Order: sequence, then structure tokens, then C-alpha cells
Amino acid sequence: MQLSDLTFRTELRPGDLGYITYRHGAIYSNECNYGVEFESYVAYGLYEFYSHYDPDKDRIWLAEHKGRIVGSICLIHRPENTAQLRFFLLEPEYRGIGLGKKLMELCMAFYQEKGYTSSFLWTTHEQEGAIALYKRYGFRLTEEKPSTAFGKPLTEQRFDLVS
Repeated sequence: MQLSDLTFRTELRPGDLGYITYRHGAIYSNECNYGVEFESYVAYGLYEFYSHYDPDKDRIWLAEHKGRIVGSICLIHRPENTAQLRFFLLEPEYRGIGLGKKLMELCMAFYQEKGYTSSFLWTTHEQEGAIALYKRYGFRLTEEKPSTAFGKPLTEQRFDLVS
């Protein structure tokens, strides 16, 4: 599998929101033992994204291989010219081919194109690979809080990027 075997799209189609929610729930349950609480959190976030969607300010990128979504990332507008990065997910068998880097490049290019002045994201301490990538793009840890929001004890972390 190579990155050149994948296609990328930014338009949502029927079934995409449900599929992204499902894959977040299934992957994070398998890899991190997160409960249905996490899947519900993702579903609500995707509902919020779509219900406030502005094509001039918001964007989702879906990586596909043979018609199957294998990766996603989203940039959502927030008040005060801020953007939130969300729904970054790679199917396990598509990790290590540069897909995460490609999705981050697409996301950050849109961030810059739209003139956002800051960005933030929330993750958990367990997402070491994603955190390393966020840091390479200039995100810095700004807040930590203990949480059981996803069905088990963990540390939620906020990372901020200021232009």
C-alpha cells in the first residue's frame, strides 16, 4: 500500500458521518478500550460540524482506497478567527505510509489559506503517534485534565497553535 493508491475528497456523501462515527468507535474501542461514550462524543461533534458547516470556513478531508474511507481529518471554524482540528483517524493498516502527514498538510494548508490566527485540538495522552505529528506542525500542549468521559480513566490534553 502506498499513499499514491489513495484518493482524497472534501465533499460529504450520505453515510459518511455515520461511517466516520462508527470507525472512531470501533478503532478506539479496540486500541484504547474506549466505551460507547466516545462514539457518542464523536457523533455529537460530527452533528455540530455539519449543522454549522460553512464551506468558506470549514473542511473535512476523507482519504479513500478503493471506495473505502481509510482516513479523515476536519477543520472547524470557531469564534475569534480560531479553528479546531477534529476527527483525525487512520485505519490501522494505512498507518506508516505518510497518510497522517498528508492529511495534516491538507488541513494546515486550508488553515493558512483561510487566514486563521489560531487553532486548537483535544486528544488524550494515549494518542502518542498523533501527538508527535501535531507537535511537528507547531501545536503545543496547553492544558491537561483527568477524565473518565470515554468510559475509562485517562488524561485529556489540549494542544494549541498560534500563528
